[in-house]
Amino acid sequence: MSEGPVLRVRGRVLTGREETRDELWVVGGRVTFTPPAAARDVVDVEGWALPGLVDAHCHVGLDAHGAVDAATSEKQALADRDAGALLLRDAGSAADTRWIDDRDDLPRIIRAGRHIARTRRYIRNYAHEIEPADLVAYVGREARRGDGWVKLVGDWIDRDAGDLRPCWPRAALAPAIAEAHRHGARVTAHCFAEDSLRDLVEAGIDCIEHATGLTEETVPLFAERGVAIVPTLVNIATFPRLAEGGQDKFPRWAGHMRRLHARRYDTVRAAYDAGIPVYTGTDAGGSLAHGLVGQEVGELVAAGIPVADAVSAATWGARAWLGRPGLVEGAPADLVVYEADPLDDVRVLTAPRRTVLRGRIVG
Repeated sequence: MSEGPVLRVRGRVLTGREETRDELWVVGGRVTFTPPAAARDVVDVEGWALPGLVDAHCHVGLDAHGAVDAATSEKQALADRDAGALLLRDAGSAADTRWIDDRDDLPRIIRAGRHIARTRRYIRNYAHEIEPADLVAYVGREARRGDGWVKLVGDWIDRDAGDLRPCWPRAALAPAIAEAHRHGARVTAHCFAEDSLRDLVEAGIDCIEHATGLTEETVPLFAERGVAIVPTLVNIATFPRLAEGGQDKFPRWAGHMRRLHARRYDTVRAAYDAGIPVYTGTDAGGSLAHGLVGQEVGELVAAGIPVADAVSAATWGARAWLGRPGLVEGAPADLVVYEADPLDDVRVLTAPRRTVLRGRIVG
C-alpha cells in the first residue's frame, strides 16, 4: 500500500470515554498527535472523530442459505465500512474471506472460523455439524484456522422437544474450550435460552452471543467469571416475526422466543449493572442487512446503558477487548468523523461524515 495524503483531523477527537484532543494527524497511514514538520498538501477533516466502529458479531460471506460469492461478500463489507464499522469480528462463516485482508478499502476482520454445531441443530449449510465426541478435534481445527476466536452453537431448537435446548453435554465442553485456549484462541457461543449458560460459563467460555437467556441466577456467575456478552439487539428485534412463523409447528418455542424478546432490555441492563462486559454486534449476514452498528448502539442506550458506555461498547472498549488499538500514537489510522458529538446524541453514529481507513478517506 502506498502512503496516503497527510490528513489533519480537527474539532474534537474522542480518544476515550473522558479523553479528547483538539486534533490529530495522519501521516503515512498512521495516527500521530505531533504536527509534521514540513507537510504539504494537507487535507483537513473537521468534526467529532472516533476510532472506527466495531461490529463484534457479524458474518461476512453468509446469507440466509449459506456461503455467498466474493462479489456479495464485498458488498457486505462495503456496507459495514460505509456505516463506520471498520473492525469486524466475524462470528462464524462458511465462506473463505481471507482475500479481504488484501484490500486496503475494506474493513479489518477478526475471524472465528466456521460455526461448530450439533448435528441437525442449526441453520443448514452454516456449520460443521458434529457429535460431542468430535468437539475437541473440531474446536482445535477452527482455533488454528481463525484469528483467535472459535464459535460454538450453544443452543438451538430441538424438534423433538419443540423448544430451545442445549446442544452439548457439560462433559464435552470443558475439554473443548481448554483445547481452544491451548491454541491461544477464545471461545464464544450462540445462546438464546437459559439452560446452556451455566455449563458454558463453568466450562471456561469467554463470551456469549445474544445472551437473551440470562437470569438472576446466571448474571452473577457471568460477572464473577468476566464473561462478556454481545446482545445483538437489532437481531433480537426479529424474534416476534420468527415466533409467528413457527407458531403452528412449534408453539412452545414460539412462546419462549416472545418471552425472551419481551425482557430483552431488562436482560441487557441487568448484565450491565452487574459489571458484565457488553459489546456491540448486529448478527448481520444471515437474514439481517449489514451496516447496522450505529442502530445497535442506539439499542444499548434504549436498554438503559449510559451513552458513553454504549459508545465505548462500539469503540474504545470493544477495540481493547479485541486487542486492536484505538486512536493512539502510531496506530493505523482507522477512524470515523461525525457532524455532531455522539456522546450528546448517539443517532449521529448512523450517518458518518467522513471515514478514514488505513489512512485514506474512503467515505
